[in-house]
Amino acid sequence: MSTLPAGRATAAEPEPASPTLLCVFAVTDSPVPPDVLARTSGHDGGGPLRTLPAGPFHLVVQDVPAADFDEQALAERLNRPDVLERCARAHHRGVEAAGAGPVVPLPMATLYLDDGNAVRAVTAREASLRALLERLRDRMEWAVKVHGPTAGGAADGEGAADGRSYLRRASARRRTERETREQALAGAHTVDRELRRYAVAATRHRPQSERLTGTNVPQLLNAAYLVDDARREEFTQAVGRLAREASGTGLKVTVSGPWIPYSFARPEPDAVEVVV
Repeated sequence: MSTLPAGRATAAEPEPASPTLLCVFAVTDSPVPPDVLARTSGHDGGGPLRTLPAGPFHLVVQDVPAADFDEQALAERLNRPDVLERCARAHHRGVEAAGAGPVVPLPMATLYLDDGNAVRAVTAREASLRALLERLRDRMEWAVKVHGPTAGGAADGEGAADGRSYLRRASARRRTERETREQALAGAHTVDRELRRYAVAATRHRPQSERLTGTNVPQLLNAAYLVDDARREEFTQAVGRLAREASGTGLKVTVSGPWIPYSFARPEPDAVEVVV
């Protein structure tokens, strides 16, 4: 049995590093300021945000614990609303950190085995990403929503109580509700058509449910517009004018932005390999 010389202490052997995956938040062709990364937090339990050169691009990335982000663990965690919200907020912070110039946000939980895999995947699609970044340069996304009036009608107990009267009232109420709905949809379509004149691109998302909006007023339009920064004032003035006009018909038009153009930053379907 060997002994150590007197006065010599054993050196603690370093514990092996836990396996990690690489989470990529965004692609940009503009340098990302180090101070922005230093004050931006990513996913819980991961390392600091850093940039990874990939040919002509800069990737905003974070090393994250493989135990928390492998396929099975991630699927289980993202089924929990509280975890999903935290991950979504962390992802958005990572995307915003890349926003010194045009930025392509990648889908949440875009993961690679290591730096090399991420670099190869992105540089393999250099042409399409270059074109997309150029399309987004000096442009931002604006979100516009239109909510319509709640349908009204006479109560079933009003007027005569005989069956024919009841059926007439029910039929008239349905007709009124249908006409109100059609007029409201036409008004929302007018808002969308007019705002497209000020945008280089537009898309309509599925209307949000009343549970998500927190109101019992139906959402008739949930649209996003890609607008040149030079036309920002024109666009917002047009929204204000349309909102005033629509209010007279019972419609409410709201706008938010400018946002990083998530709705328009879509590479080709196979442009970025996702290894989850």
